[in-house]
Amino acid sequence: MSGIAVALKKHRALSIGLLAWLVGIVFFLPIAWMALTSFHSEADAATNPPSFAASLTLDGYREFFGAGGGASPWPALINSAVASVFSTAFVLLLALPAAYALSIRRVRKWTDVLFFFLSTKMLPVVAGLLPIYLFAKNTGMLDNIWYLVILYTSMNLPIAVWMMQSFLAEVPVAVIEAAQIDGARLPTVLTRVVAPIALPGIAATALICFIFSWNELLFARVLTGVVAETAPVFLTGFITSQGLFLAKVCAASLVVSLPVLAAGFAAQDKLVQGLSLGAVK
Repeated sequence: MSGIAVALKKHRALSIGLLAWLVGIVFFLPIAWMALTSFHSEADAATNPPSFAASLTLDGYREFFGAGGGASPWPALINSAVASVFSTAFVLLLALPAAYALSIRRVRKWTDVLFFFLSTKMLPVVAGLLPIYLFAKNTGMLDNIWYLVILYTSMNLPIAVWMMQSFLAEVPVAVIEAAQIDGARLPTVLTRVVAPIALPGIAATALICFIFSWNELLFARVLTGVVAETAPVFLTGFITSQGLFLAKVCAASLVVSLPVLAAGFAAQDKLVQGLSLGAVK
């Protein structure tokens, strides 16, 4: 019976592994198809059914980077980088002490505070669009990249506090108390004791906030024009009344997605450690 049980266990593990590979391939296929289409000409990209053996070309990327006389994507990419990086940095600076107060040195009714933070994400985004637009208009902040930085910081802060609270709850209190006995003040405790221990969780939080900021489209579309235009807004400009340039759009989508993919690949070990922090005691 033990041999049968072992065989069944191996068969189950093999089935789960094959299923995981199948799901991964299904999710990867659209990205692979987008990448392949970006190297086709517009005529080959528009064929139905699609041609897998079509000749490859870099025309889509040349047009995206303005070789055909179009607008340059670099200002939009730089704006997205500025908005995403600075908002993520501000979120971490604000979320770390807030999570510390909710997990290690817990304030009164900390669970209610956490629920309040999370409840701010329940409001439909479009419901806050008009007041945010009117505020930007009346203060002269329309088409200003720093207004997006402030907006993205406030949008990502609740989820960052919620995530980091669970990560910091795993930090041993004895280590913090030992540092305080040695005379360490709160800033020193946060930067030299808590942050290194919770680094995987902080990295996971930073990556998620960066992705949310980089991919945000609705507010960037409404609140920016030319000066503060972000990469997602620039990408929508390829869909015009004259038609959809599929190869060019795929090339642009791949280029715009590369920073997120690169950040995820570079921080994948920290992301896995952070998301699984506390799962195994």
